[in-house]
Amino acid sequence: MSQVELKNITKRFPTVTALQDVSFSFEHGEFFVLLGPTGAGKTTTLRIVAGLEKQDSGTISMDGQNIDTRTPAERDVAFVFQQYSLYPTMTVYDNLAFPLRSPLRKTPEPEIKIRVESATEKLRISHLLKRKTAQLSGGEMQRVAIGRAIVREPRLFLMDEPLSNLDAKLREALRVELKHLQKTQGSTTLFVTHDQIEALTMADRIAVLNEGEVVQQGTPDDIYDRPATTFVAQLVGTPKINLLAASRQEGTVHVKGRGLCVPAPRLALPETFLMGIRPEDIRPDPNGTFGAVVSLTEPLGVETILHLKAGELPLLSLVPGMASQRVGDQIRFTIVQEKLHFFGPDNRRIAKERT
Repeated sequence: MSQVELKNITKRFPTVTALQDVSFSFEHGEFFVLLGPTGAGKTTTLRIVAGLEKQDSGTISMDGQNIDTRTPAERDVAFVFQQYSLYPTMTVYDNLAFPLRSPLRKTPEPEIKIRVESATEKLRISHLLKRKTAQLSGGEMQRVAIGRAIVREPRLFLMDEPLSNLDAKLREALRVELKHLQKTQGSTTLFVTHDQIEALTMADRIAVLNEGEVVQQGTPDDIYDRPATTFVAQLVGTPKINLLAASRQEGTVHVKGRGLCVPAPRLALPETFLMGIRPEDIRPDPNGTFGAVVSLTEPLGVETILHLKAGELPLLSLVPGMASQRVGDQIRFTIVQEKLHFFGPDNRRIAKERT
């Protein structure tokens, strides 16, 4: 397994700059996630690491050695694509064995058998070895695609949204299995996704990409609890964070024109800014300071999303279990003030305290 570092990577195509001065690194055995919306530059980054694309500037090193001039085969990485990329007329066994039978490897058949059987046991697909891949379900095909990467025992796994084509239940199950497999094998993995749930639940660390630039790096806790920009704050969390235009007035924070105010934090707040409140930090409370009307409820079983109107101000609240509140109810609520987020006019997090 390998330590990988990208330094100041820029990649331009004729009509767009896909990556602009991108830098990050990840360590041996780390599950590192690139998170961002469609078009952020995630797949381009993977292809550059794999050697399938050449950057215009910047360098990539693996275990301290520059690999910019190495071919994809020389880099010894395994790529799991969004599309399964299997051979439909081959059996599962032959699909898994295929990369080991290449002229570059010439792996002996007894060793191929051992590696294939080991991978299929880990992925629980041993019973499928004699089937043609065209006869498999989507989840089974993705397991085979992951297995084909595992048998190679590469220095680095690259995974490009491998779960995005699966239904929600299967995606959840494979997410857990893939993370468990990565940890038990100690494999170094660079994983791309636009799904913030995948990123938060699977990653050791995350780099958030937006329009070809890294806007924040950190642990899942860092990204969720201390978003560096309003973009990051809105990207992670379900339902989305409440972002409210606010101003500072004599030691309090006022939401513009709504009569909602909280004590000002010990931050160097400008006159106007944005205040962010995570939905779980708006809590119904009979003795709460604030009032609202329930305009809609979304029961999800383990939790309920409440759509509130505080005057004309729409707010989202997330409460545990099946909530008792109904549409039209007048409720009181509190705000967990120590968990509020503040962003300046440049949409960047305000973290500097007043002196």
